[in-house]
Amino acid sequence: MKKGLFPGSFDPFTKGHEAIVFKALNLFDEIYIGIGINSTKKYLFDTENRIKHIKELFKKYPNVKVGTYQKLTVEYCKEIKASHIIRGLRNSSDFEYEKSIANMNNAISSGIETIFFLSDEKHSALNSSIIREMYTNKADISPFVSFPNLLAKN
Repeated sequence: MKKGLFPGSFDPFTKGHEAIVFKALNLFDEIYIGIGINSTKKYLFDTENRIKHIKELFKKYPNVKVGTYQKLTVEYCKEIKASHIIRGLRNSSDFEYEKSIANMNNAISSGIETIFFLSDEKHSALNSSIIREMYTNKADISPFVSFPNLLAKN
């Protein structure tokens, strides 16, 4: 069984992230969406709501799992027995950044490969930071995030 991990903070999980998962489903038997928890980072959307949001998006796909982790991504891959890390690329800047991380991950743990998926052109401008700013200023984020009502703070 081929398992892939799609890691990120997903604050929020955008339609671009969603599209990457659907592309990856063509190559992997199981995909784990791993929400990395960084104790030094301040999140806009709480973890529970991010999990609920992502699970709702993929409720018809039992081979898509959602979890959290607070360790190195390659260590989480070993824990869930994922052979690949899934990353999305919007532009050449993303590639340079992601390539460096992939090389470091490979140096730490050879055998876990990173696979890159190009974002669809319609999603290439999506950026979680911009969406958070829009949300904070009460702008409509529904064109960029599925089920935005699930992200609301309790």
